[in-house]
Amino acid sequence: MNNESGYNMKISRGQPDDAPQSARRCACNVRHVAFETPQDCRDVYVRRKYERDVMALDERKGVWKSGKGKGRHTPKGRQLDDAAWEEVRRLLGDRPRNRDLLIEFLHLIQDTYGCLSAAHLRALAEEMRMAQAEIYEVATFYAHFDVVKEGEPKPPALTIRVCDSLSCELAGAQALKSALEDGLDPSEVRVLRAPCMGRCDTAPVLELGHAHIDHATPEKVNAAIAAGDTHAHIPDYQDLSAYRADGGYAKLADLKQGGDWEAVQDIVLSSGLRGLGGAGFPSGKKWGFVRANPGPRYMAVNGDEGEPGTFKDRYYLERVPHLFLEGMLIAAWAVEAEKVFIYMRDEYPAVLSILATEIKALEDAGLVTPGYIDLRRGAGAYICGEESAMIESIEGKRGLPRHRPPFVAQVGIFNRPTLVHNVETLHWVARILREGPQVLSGTEKNGRIGLRSYSVSGRVAAPGVYLLPAGSTITDIIAAAGGMAQGHTFKAYQPGGPSSGLLPASINDVPLDFDTLQPLGTFIGSAAVVVLSDHDSAKAAALNMLRFFEDESCGQCTPCRVGCEKAVKLMEKDTWDQELLGELCTAMTDASICGLGQAAPNPIKLVIKHFPDEV
Repeated sequence: MNNESGYNMKISRGQPDDAPQSARRCACNVRHVAFETPQDCRDVYVRRKYERDVMALDERKGVWKSGKGKGRHTPKGRQLDDAAWEEVRRLLGDRPRNRDLLIEFLHLIQDTYGCLSAAHLRALAEEMRMAQAEIYEVATFYAHFDVVKEGEPKPPALTIRVCDSLSCELAGAQALKSALEDGLDPSEVRVLRAPCMGRCDTAPVLELGHAHIDHATPEKVNAAIAAGDTHAHIPDYQDLSAYRADGGYAKLADLKQGGDWEAVQDIVLSSGLRGLGGAGFPSGKKWGFVRANPGPRYMAVNGDEGEPGTFKDRYYLERVPHLFLEGMLIAAWAVEAEKVFIYMRDEYPAVLSILATEIKALEDAGLVTPGYIDLRRGAGAYICGEESAMIESIEGKRGLPRHRPPFVAQVGIFNRPTLVHNVETLHWVARILREGPQVLSGTEKNGRIGLRSYSVSGRVAAPGVYLLPAGSTITDIIAAAGGMAQGHTFKAYQPGGPSSGLLPASINDVPLDFDTLQPLGTFIGSAAVVVLSDHDSAKAAALNMLRFFEDESCGQCTPCRVGCEKAVKLMEKDTWDQELLGELCTAMTDASICGLGQAAPNPIKLVIKHFPDEV
């Protein structure tokens, strides 16, 4: 008779189907007396036949045997190391193995072991039930992760990152880096270049471990190494108790009791507040766009203040973090966000510590539900300042900007409607609702309404953050910063980070505000003002900016990835090929996916226009 597996159960000749079980024999040559059903006997037959077939195959040369005469005992590919797996499981503890927590888990491993070994990446892939390729592509995307393959040495225990963005380069960052490389043992300390650390007012700056050294010198570095001073320095700031004593969170409580989100939106709109991360979109309007989409909805705070020359967000967070937090919770209430994600750049370890402490204080005080605010740590990628790239990073992926539409207000975190705001924007939301819209709308200068926080650095006497009327000109800003540094004459300025390019000192009567600089081929952006003097080269400054863009391009689109590289090569020549650079700028501006590639040509175009004698 035939069975389901295709094996023919042979009954001995002359034995009818109704013969007693003890009289039957089958192909496995075992009497049925030992089995209750023919299925049991069939299972024995299948198993024994498989064993005979395998033994027969194993005797054949070159089929199941390797060249060494030993059979393969494991699948191909990198094998799971039990010790590394146990270490990863111990680090992760009882945290959920969610895909969006991948970058957080990579940080845990990097912080504990000083690198991401191949064994730990394999173990993490096993623990998270993800492909090793996915883990690897994320780990290698971010600059602050050190991936170490089998047989490669681990990086030294101590890493120094020297900022080489424009303000620090003007202050001698290259000479500092060279001196450190010459004076330190590379087997114990590695010295790397790094993009802007958001401390341009104290240039040159470096990071020793997680400790920043302002106005850095080799002597300061050696002293810090000797003292083991490698951890973040937490400044004095207004904590929760002090903020509440000053009336903090009273407005949030009133709104939760019976506030009208549309009325609140109207107050914010009447103040004239616009997005202060660089885009300048009217802040209150975002709330209505997000509310128009069905829930669940989320909120994301863009704290990835990576535009070189910008440090205003850090300035406020290290002093009055709860103004930002209350503004954030008010905006989250307005859109009925089910969860709030704060994405903070890894270059701000003190801010990360402050926020973790104060979020815990909010939870303990019952002002927010535990877990409602999810603090996420970046890993060294300027591109994650672009809102859709930031959302990809929050989801545990590479920070690649998304194609739009759809916009993040419709399809954001986990494909749900998401409200995205900048840190300083939310700082002002709280102030507007606590003090009234006139806190911004009550200031007017040169026909412009409101206030701006200008991050001022470079060749000025007193670099820092200056809160000035939005109609301020570069002349006003330099005067607020104490004038030009001694021995320096004003030559040029960067109005809003490297994306805005350079303007000459002769353009000194234009308000540095939204919409005023577009006729000049630039924009205010994040209001990162870097001042150059007669000691500086506009051509060299533009090359510094393009090298930054070349390094920080995510590589997703060819116009940006290849365009930045080609631009740097052309700009390194003694004389620029202006026609070819012009064609390249047009291609990058027209065809790049996001603002990085679209704005990267600005330094080239403006230097050619305003400083032709240098190129």
